[in-house]
Amino acid sequence: MTSVQMSATEEMVERFLDYASRGDMVRVSEMISYSSQLLNERGEQGWTALMLAARNGHFGLVKDLLSKGCNKDLVNKSGHTAYDIARFWGHKHIADLLVGGRDGKLHARLPSTGVIEHENYFSREYLSRMSDKRTDSEWLSAKQSSPETVFLLFHNLEPLVTSGPERMNNSQAKMKLCRLKRASVDGLLKRGDTVVVFLGVEKQECSSLSPVSKEEDGLIAWFALNVEENPSEISCTDSNSFFLKGPMPALLTLDEDEGGIIAQARSVLAWHSRYSFCPTCGGKTKVAEGGYKRTCLTEGCKSLLGIHSTCYPRVDPVVIMLVIHPDGEQCLLGRKKTFPSGMFSCLAGFIEPGETIENAVRREVMEESGVTVGSVQYVSCQPWPMPSSLMIGCISIAMSTDIKVDKNEIEEARWFTRQQAIDAVVKSNTAVFTMPPRQAIAHYLVKHWIGINSNL
Repeated sequence: MTSVQMSATEEMVERFLDYASRGDMVRVSEMISYSSQLLNERGEQGWTALMLAARNGHFGLVKDLLSKGCNKDLVNKSGHTAYDIARFWGHKHIADLLVGGRDGKLHARLPSTGVIEHENYFSREYLSRMSDKRTDSEWLSAKQSSPETVFLLFHNLEPLVTSGPERMNNSQAKMKLCRLKRASVDGLLKRGDTVVVFLGVEKQECSSLSPVSKEEDGLIAWFALNVEENPSEISCTDSNSFFLKGPMPALLTLDEDEGGIIAQARSVLAWHSRYSFCPTCGGKTKVAEGGYKRTCLTEGCKSLLGIHSTCYPRVDPVVIMLVIHPDGEQCLLGRKKTFPSGMFSCLAGFIEPGETIENAVRREVMEESGVTVGSVQYVSCQPWPMPSSLMIGCISIAMSTDIKVDKNEIEEARWFTRQQAIDAVVKSNTAVFTMPPRQAIAHYLVKHWIGINSNL
């Protein structure tokens, strides 16, 4: 077998990168003084001395390399910068050093991926919320009376939809929200049990109408209505319209634009359905500020004395995390008894008061699986309107591998290899488990991990 002989230059580069990996500042500086070109030389996988120093937590060496003019924007063969690598391995002090001195803007790429921020289902903003108009009762009243305004109708939080001719990948009919006009909902707006929420106005680039419309200000407003009694008197031009039963998986049949609208509308309406009484004194409340506030009707109630006691829509922060095995080639997934047979998903749990995202990840993983987690990295988030949560997606690195499941939390937890995860995502016949639907952030987190090259 013929061995490949390295040139003198290649040997020098390899030795230089080895010193950088070890954090040997003296020898790295000596070699740079001999040849400054070594600063940005790359190894076989495209790694520079700065990347290796960032990978192994050598803060002093990273600082020294930067002072000597090392290019921190270079990427390795996986598209990762030194900043990405430092963030992935939990060296926050080095990541802060590497991101400092840029144009002052946040790093535009997700750490360790080199890709543009991912847009999850339920997160697309089709409407401009125009929160400054929520206190303008005259403007809101005028919009509710306008023949151009769009109204979405809910009955006990179930949206009125129509089934379109388009089909989803599983041959299930794609649903569309019924966009009603004032004449169709006039009677409902006068009913005492109707809750009305201002959602916003159509963004000009999204609007199907011309910028100069019949509206005086050119803004087409959207409102959501929820009624408890079946609105039998509703007049809808579409004979195929019906109320979409159950949140899951029904809400996942809407397209991306309408998924974002549903997330906003259903979350706020769900809050109204649970907070019709004052949490301070138990008295009745009234809707205010376009549906984004409830005010107590009891004179002298403490909730009327300051903003901290006033009732505003509630959002529950939830961490959802993919735990990666120390070998980098396995991930930890769990299943609840309520899951469909064979389905595994990421571990998740509510953030507690006074707790950081990172600590919530570590606590929840330990409670549910008995696995200890070290580095935690934020990836992406997703509104989840069931009833109103914000799923904060993270990837974390395990420091232990033994699993001890808390049966009160989950039924089972297992390590799955990268190939097993790939088989589940592509729905291979050889898959040993099934994934949550593609619209769920758990699906994206697994897919995101699969796409990360092991060159980290």
